[in-house]
Amino acid sequence: MADDQDDTVDQTGDDEAQTGDDEAQTGDDGAQAGGDGARARRILTDIAPHSWEHPADKAALQALRRIPVFDEVLRKMFGFMTERAFRLAFQASSVRISDKQFPKIHAIYKECLKTLDVEEEYPLYISQTPIVNAGAWGMEQPFIILNSGTVRLLDDDQLAYVIGHEIGHIMSDHVLYKSMTVILLNLATMGFPIVGLAARAILVALLEWQRKSELSSDRAGLLTVQDPEIVLGTMLKMAGGGEPEETSLQEYIIQAEEYREGGDVVDQVFKVLNLLAQTHPFYTIRVSELRAWIETGDYDRIVRGEYARRGEPDPAYKDDLKAAASSYADDTKDFVDNIADAAKRMGSDFMSGFKK
Repeated sequence: MADDQDDTVDQTGDDEAQTGDDEAQTGDDGAQAGGDGARARRILTDIAPHSWEHPADKAALQALRRIPVFDEVLRKMFGFMTERAFRLAFQASSVRISDKQFPKIHAIYKECLKTLDVEEEYPLYISQTPIVNAGAWGMEQPFIILNSGTVRLLDDDQLAYVIGHEIGHIMSDHVLYKSMTVILLNLATMGFPIVGLAARAILVALLEWQRKSELSSDRAGLLTVQDPEIVLGTMLKMAGGGEPEETSLQEYIIQAEEYREGGDVVDQVFKVLNLLAQTHPFYTIRVSELRAWIETGDYDRIVRGEYARRGEPDPAYKDDLKAAASSYADDTKDFVDNIADAAKRMGSDFMSGFKK
């Protein structure tokens, strides 16, 4: 990365520099991920995904699971309609990595699993396409897809972030709902009869949840590589491509903050409308959200070993709802404040016209 990005990392949190020698140890046993010459990362032994999940993501998932038989029906639909078909399609058309096929990527993948303390090695396929993307699919037997365009664009550390992001989706049990969101979205664009008003409302809700789920998995990706500069630099590269000498992470962060904070009421409306059909938040939003999470201190606490373990009870549903409501309330307040300010300016301009 460019030299001016060193200051950027300092701005994204108070203690990122602590992820050096003394933070290379894990919470309980001091283990490290990474072999000879690899970046030393703390192994997050037995970490539970709710340690990092976005509150709106958690609350929405719990709400979906509380709908009678909804989860069961969805699982049966996906298992019958798509899981086998998708798995067979990628098995037929893509390359499954191993120590003999894409061995370098396979080694990176194994380090990611080790850092997040995941024992199962989900199948990971490389799909030949220039589109820069990746995804996690499946239900009973999840698998990960990396597009070849992503592999070509990113360096090893950036690729580790993307893989960690997808592992995070699997650990958080996102894949069923993500898969069904994509299916419903495709049906909607095809004008399939199933997509009536009620189904469209469900689709809008699923898309809103999915955008929040991406924020959760961004946190998982950061915990995988344990270097904010890598993650933010990856987002910059995936947004616009380019080489490090051609871009500035500091400038992109400024751009992200301008997008989040700037604009009049019309801009705010278009920001909402532009997101409605998106499965992912824009990268500027993801940069701002991740930096905000780092600034809360949660990232540093987790890397120090202060996190919930698997088997420990999740936070109460009402606590997730409260946190989610707070998150949405902040967004809504900003939106309403912008509208109120615009209305006040319009009223002032209108009255000024009579004084002339």
